[in-house]
Amino acid sequence: MKKKLTLLLLAEMLLLGMNVFAQDTNFWIFVCFGQSNMEGFPGIEPQEKGPVDDRFQVLAAVAFPKQGRIKGDWYPAVPPLCRPSAGLCPADYFGRTMVFNLPPAIKVGVINISIGGCKIELFEKDSYQTYVATAPRWMTNTIATYSGNPYQHLVGMAKLAQRAGVIKGILLHQGESNTGDKEWPDKVKGVYENLLKDLNLKAEDVPLLAGEVVNADQKGACASMNKIIDALPKTIATAHVISSAGCAALPPDHLHFTAAGYRELGKRYAETMLPLLGYQPAGTK
Repeated sequence: MKKKLTLLLLAEMLLLGMNVFAQDTNFWIFVCFGQSNMEGFPGIEPQEKGPVDDRFQVLAAVAFPKQGRIKGDWYPAVPPLCRPSAGLCPADYFGRTMVFNLPPAIKVGVINISIGGCKIELFEKDSYQTYVATAPRWMTNTIATYSGNPYQHLVGMAKLAQRAGVIKGILLHQGESNTGDKEWPDKVKGVYENLLKDLNLKAEDVPLLAGEVVNADQKGACASMNKIIDALPKTIATAHVISSAGCAALPPDHLHFTAAGYRELGKRYAETMLPLLGYQPAGTK
């Protein structure tokens, strides 16, 4: 009996070792979440519909029937990255800029789980149900695509991604629906710390990058929220804020960025992340 248990234990250790060995330490993964601006809006222009560098990959967090993507598989990161109906988002030019500036041996992967119009409360691990209970029908339909629990879906996809590579950062773009909420930094801290714990990550190895909402210089409807977003590093030591100044906004709502605005914002995310990984950006794509 003892011999059998020993053999089983050795077999399990061997399998675990094989899984670790299969992980590519040169495949750098970034977890993206938020609301509509991270989701992708207002569409995809022709210049983004062509091939991308194969070193930039997306993990399909849901099925993409029109794009022929199967949930849980990796694909070249041609937009949309979030869901089949989404558009260009900051993660697109984040990834493109990253691979342009990183050595050829390094690949970049993104996971994007975002829900238009949602508050940060939707990603609170232990209390999201309270928020979902009062969410509008159009939002609950989207939430349902993430098994009714976007946070847990994000964790599940991230764990799947960890079999292939190493998580190097978390990208957030959210805040419009929490405009004026002075508790937002603490709420974000709670989500961030839960992600680190559930994914067995260390804050010093996995910084949080949070983008500003449409800036006042673009007549941003929620621009006042940027003062709260800018204070995030006071609450999270490993947080970095990405300026939206000069990133073009989409009229007439002034809530979303134009395609050009997403391109610039995505580049800024990358230009912030690269030095944290030991690389100075030499250019953008």
